[in-house]
Amino acid sequence: MNWKRNENPPKMKPDSLGWSLLLAARVLARVDAGESLSEAMIPLAHEAQGARAAAQDIIYGVLRRYAEGDFVLGKLMQQKLAHAETYALLKAALYRLETRPDARPMVVDQAVTAAGEFAEGRYKKLVNGVLRNYLRQREVLISEGKGDEAVRTHHPLWWLKRLKKDHPDRWESVVDAGNSAPPMALRVNRRKTSADAYIDALAASGLKVKKPSALGEFGDDALLLEAPVPVDRLPGFYDGLVSVQDLGAQCAARLLAPATGKRVLDACAAPGGKTAHLLESVDIELVALEVDAARAGRIEENLRRLGLSAEIRVADCCAPAAWWDGHAFDTVLVDAPCSGSGVVRRHPDIKALRRESDIRKFAVKQGAMLDALWPTLAPGGRLLYATCSVFVEENAGTVDAFLVRHPDAESILERQLLPDPEHDGFYYALLRKTA
Repeated sequence: MNWKRNENPPKMKPDSLGWSLLLAARVLARVDAGESLSEAMIPLAHEAQGARAAAQDIIYGVLRRYAEGDFVLGKLMQQKLAHAETYALLKAALYRLETRPDARPMVVDQAVTAAGEFAEGRYKKLVNGVLRNYLRQREVLISEGKGDEAVRTHHPLWWLKRLKKDHPDRWESVVDAGNSAPPMALRVNRRKTSADAYIDALAASGLKVKKPSALGEFGDDALLLEAPVPVDRLPGFYDGLVSVQDLGAQCAARLLAPATGKRVLDACAAPGGKTAHLLESVDIELVALEVDAARAGRIEENLRRLGLSAEIRVADCCAPAAWWDGHAFDTVLVDAPCSGSGVVRRHPDIKALRRESDIRKFAVKQGAMLDALWPTLAPGGRLLYATCSVFVEENAGTVDAFLVRHPDAESILERQLLPDPEHDGFYYALLRKTA
């Protein structure tokens, strides 16, 4: 829905804090109702860049601070406010009060102004009262929040329980990474330039870059920017010199390492980052599958920008009878749908939308995908199973169960990358078909 077309024009200036709070509240209300952040943010595309960036900063900040706004509002109001957008506005304003302590009076004033755009302004006094009451009780509320583990860690309790069980020695660092802003990593297209030449181009554009600390793990084409920038600031981006891809995601092509001339299947290919990396690395015959036609279009767009080509098919990898010609693949990549728990700092709505019961559902789906794709792999061929999850049930648990079901499969390598300041969380298991 484009609210600018379907509602009365707002009375606020588009470059005001109130306008940013209003935009953020509308998106946050949609996420609270169960919509994904990517879908909820679509209307922001119509906004000016400055307003969009300011609103996004608030949205991501509120979602990364999972449970904090709800906890505070639960203390300040006798019951949850029924009007979803005003409730979301309060959470947005609380976040801004903490991140702009020097401008707290202005934040309250602008939040009240924004409230005038909802429900014919019926909640302006309530917003004013709640926010001023928060400022009076702020120290006490912050202290009380520290006693609530979900508020203190900004993660659901069930999520924390799994992290403590799966990664008892590192769960706290995983939590800290999930609450942080993500790094921006680049992958240089070796078919068009070199890492050294591109570093020079970045320097000429005033952008500082560094090599990853574990360079041998991520490859010579991997770079880290010291600070994120819009892609249009990257020299040669639209000419295909470089792609934005997390370092952890760049491990897939290196681990799979198909030989020249081999037939490769990327079974869940959208948006095409790993597909492109494979094609940049070696001359192969690659088939890219994607069940969603719109997402398949993104693969084509990315490959076209990079000067690459592959056979792209809109098909369900779990139903090979509908798309497979019986000609076995030498190498298969299964980048399976998962909880996304390793990339939550990029998709903070996951903490609000995901449920613990979803993890079992993902594991069942992942196992079914492996079972369906295994017959398409040639004897002696290799399959790389990948997720962006940190939960064992989706990772080693799924692979171990698969190995029990398939005696002709053996594990060659297993790698769990936990999120840190340089990369997101990913899991990889490289399997070989013995017969």
